[in-house]
Amino acid sequence: MEEAQRSLLLSSAVRFPPLEGARLSYGTAGFRTDASLLRSTVFRAGILAALRALKTRSVIGLVITASHNKVSDNGVKIADPTGEMLSQDWEPFADSLAAAPSPDHLLKGIIEFAEFEKIEFDGRKVEVLIGRDTRPSGQSLLEAAKLGIGSIIGAVAVDVGILTTPQLHWMVRASNCSTQASEFDYFEQLSRSFRCLMDLILGGSESNEGNDKVVVDGANGVGGEKLLVLKEMLNLKDLEIEVRNSGREGGVLNEGVGADFVQKEKVVPSGFGPQDVGIRCASLDGDADRLVYFTAPSSSSKIELVDGDKILSLFAVFIKEELSILNKEPDASTGDDYQCRIGVVQTAYANGASTDYLKRLGLEVFFTPTGVKYLHQKATQYDIGIYFEANGHGTILFSEPFLRWLDAKNNELSSVAKGSEQQKAALRLLAVSKLINPAVGDALSGMLLVEAILRHKGWSIHRWSELYHDLPSKQLKVKVVDRTAVVTANAETEVVKPPSIQEAINAETAKYPQGRCFIRPSGTEDVIRVYAEASTQDAADSLANSVAKLVDKFLGHGSS
Repeated sequence: MEEAQRSLLLSSAVRFPPLEGARLSYGTAGFRTDASLLRSTVFRAGILAALRALKTRSVIGLVITASHNKVSDNGVKIADPTGEMLSQDWEPFADSLAAAPSPDHLLKGIIEFAEFEKIEFDGRKVEVLIGRDTRPSGQSLLEAAKLGIGSIIGAVAVDVGILTTPQLHWMVRASNCSTQASEFDYFEQLSRSFRCLMDLILGGSESNEGNDKVVVDGANGVGGEKLLVLKEMLNLKDLEIEVRNSGREGGVLNEGVGADFVQKEKVVPSGFGPQDVGIRCASLDGDADRLVYFTAPSSSSKIELVDGDKILSLFAVFIKEELSILNKEPDASTGDDYQCRIGVVQTAYANGASTDYLKRLGLEVFFTPTGVKYLHQKATQYDIGIYFEANGHGTILFSEPFLRWLDAKNNELSSVAKGSEQQKAALRLLAVSKLINPAVGDALSGMLLVEAILRHKGWSIHRWSELYHDLPSKQLKVKVVDRTAVVTANAETEVVKPPSIQEAINAETAKYPQGRCFIRPSGTEDVIRVYAEASTQDAADSLANSVAKLVDKFLGHGSS
C-alpha cells in the first residue's frame, strides 16, 4: 500500500473514533443498532464496500436501513455485484473492521486483509451505490459512508437517494449486467412485466367484491412512498391499489404498522379497521423487503394472516401449473423438453402444514439454517428456486440455462403454435422472471406477482388462505449463560451439543399429536430460542414450555 493511501485512511479514521463497548456483529441484517452509535461503523462499512469493489472490479451497493426496527435505530449492509448479500467469507473481516480500537489498528487490519485477498490499491475507479430509507438519521450516516468510501483512492460514492432496500440491490445487479440501472428503469421493468402478465392471464371463475382492490399498509416508510410512484406508472384500470401509511400522513415508521408488526401481533395495522372487512389487504415492512397479506376481522381482534409460507405456496402452485402446460407437447417439431428442476427452500420455522402441502404437490422441499443468505444460496442451485420465510421475505430465482431454453421454446412455439396455451405459459413464465426481483426479497414486485396470480386463478384471499391450515405454534426464548454451548445440525432441527438434550426433546415431542419442536441459539443475545408445533394451541404451548424447562435444566443459569 502506497504512503498516500495510508495517510488518507489514517486522517479519515481519526474523525470516526469507535464508541467504547459498542461491539457489533455483521449478520443477515448487516450492522444494526441505535443510530446514535453507528457513525464509526458506517464509516468503516464504507471502507469495506470500497475494498469489495476493488476486489471484484464491480459496482457494489451500500444501503443504510434498519428495516422493521424502530425509527431510532439504523443499520448498514453491503450488496455484492450480483445484488445478493455480502459474501459470507467477508463477514469476519467486517466484524474486525468495525471493532478496530484505533486508526492504526484499522490500517493494520486493512493491509493484512488486502494482502490475504490480493486486493490491489492501483487507483482504478470503482463505484459504490449508496441508498437509504426514510429515517431521519440516514443523512448523517450517508455522509459517514461517503467518507469511508472516499478513504480508498479510486473509489467513488454514488448517492442514489432514498430507496427501498430491494431497489438498491436491483440497481447494483443491473449496473453489473450492463443494463439500464436507474430507479426509473426499476419501475419501468416492474410496470412492463406486470402489464404483460396481466394481459396473458386467463381470468378465473370465482368472483368476490374485494377482488379488484388491494389496500396496502406502507409501514410509514420508503415502501409506501415508492408504491405510490409505481401505482402512477402502472395506471391500472382493473386493479385498484390504495396505499395507507405511506409516511406522508405523518405516522411513525414501523410504529403499530408494517409487515413485522402484522405478522407477529396478528392484528390490523394503524389506519385499518371495520371498513376493511372482506377487502384484500397487504403490509410492507420498513424498507419494503417483506410482504404479508391479511383480512380485517369482523368481530374478533385477530386478523386472518396470509404469511410468507402461503405466498411461497401460491407462487409454487402457479409455476408448477405453468410448467405442466408448457410441457404438453402438441407437436414433436417443437423439440425436446427441458428437464426443469424446481425446488422450494424453507427454514425450520416454516409451518409444518405448509411443508406438508408443498410435498403433496410433488415439489422438492429443502431446509436451510435460519437466515435469508442461506435460503438464497440454496435456491440458486435449482432451475427455479423459490424461497420464503414466514415473515414475508423471499423471492423466485430462475437459472440462466432455463431462461435461455424458455426463450428459445417461446420462439419455437410462436412459429408452430402461436397463441396456444403452451406459448402463453412460456410468456407468463418469462414475464414472471422479469417481474420478480432476482437479487433479494422485494415486497413491491412480490405484491404485483401475488395480484397477477390471484387474478389468473380467480381466487379471493379467502380461497388462497384455505390452501392449508397452519398448525398451532409457539415460540419462546430461554436465557442461558452461554448460547454457544448449543450446536445444531440438519438445518438447526437437531441438537448435537450438549449431549442428551435432543433425546429429551424427542421424548417430550412424542407426547403430542403432530408435535414438532426444535431449539437454536440466538445470533445476537445469550438466549436459546424454542419453536413448537402441535395439533392444538394448548398442546403447542405445553410442548414449548416443557422444552423450555429442559433448556433451562441443561443450559440455564441454574445449571451452572
